[in-house]
Amino acid sequence: MTTADPPSGAVLSVRGLSVRFRMRGGRHVAAVTDASFDLAPGECLALVGESGCGKSVLASALLGLLPGNARTAGSARLAGTAAQPAIDLLTASERELARCVRGRRAGLVPQSPAAHLTPVRTVRAQLEETVRELTDVSRHELRSAAEGAAERAAFPVDHLDRYPHQLSGGLAQRAATALALVGEAPLLIADEPTTGLDRDLVDRTVDELRRHAADGRALLMITHDLAAAERIADRVAVMYAGRIVELGAAADFFGAPGPRHPYARGLLDALPERAFNPIPGQPPELGALPDGCAFAARCPHATAACEAVPEPIDGVSCHHVPTDAQARAQEPADA
Repeated sequence: MTTADPPSGAVLSVRGLSVRFRMRGGRHVAAVTDASFDLAPGECLALVGESGCGKSVLASALLGLLPGNARTAGSARLAGTAAQPAIDLLTASERELARCVRGRRAGLVPQSPAAHLTPVRTVRAQLEETVRELTDVSRHELRSAAEGAAERAAFPVDHLDRYPHQLSGGLAQRAATALALVGEAPLLIADEPTTGLDRDLVDRTVDELRRHAADGRALLMITHDLAAAERIADRVAVMYAGRIVELGAAADFFGAPGPRHPYARGLLDALPERAFNPIPGQPPELGALPDGCAFAARCPHATAACEAVPEPIDGVSCHHVPTDAQARAQEPADA
């Protein structure tokens, strides 16, 4: 199903994306609620938050990889090209996604690479097949092209003839990254792409992902690694209990003035190189969310106002954060 191009030349425009899972007994799990964001050409958006907040579910929804008991709402419009029209990823058929989107227009570095690698084929065979399907490389150049793809992801060429079960977790991660980069897709979704890597490899991997976002492509990086996000992100989206509670410039988030939502501030304060103070309590179960602000039970600023879900204003969903206009009004006048 085609649709109008995303606004303002965005590669991806997500509006009101929600995902619900139907469970036994008629119960529903609200995994993602009303997520909205744009990804511009050349931009990296880092999606961060604690485990279980819905980040990977959002990524799966964009690529049509949700299980059969999932229901989606909203829209996720992927920009068109001269040869292909814009498409709504949430309403596209499985045939459209498999033949026209995955790998070609939207690549994925999966969170669990071992589950995405074919166990009975070597890494080399899988890379060569991907190069053959997604590029114009000639048959006699397949071997060198596959090795070049491996080197981009810091995958050792002398391990290319190994099978997935012969790889460590870090090597499997790098193999999956190499496969995702082959098609030079306009949109790349990297779901925890640095799992199992040491710091030097983390930096090399995210730098390569950042380079992919050049030339009009876009990168959505889902990560727990805030240092990696700080290294390459243009903007940061903070997710909590299925909702994006803060969305803003990475320079402001990691520098001054810093995060504005209490949960986002808590994420940074929990880092060893900062205050090293963990956020008290645990996130709520997505199948038993409170009626109001989901963070209220853990928030030192909670009041009766938090019994209602806060609306996003100036990129922040919190009853206790002043809007940009209010903050400017509170600034002292120039002498």
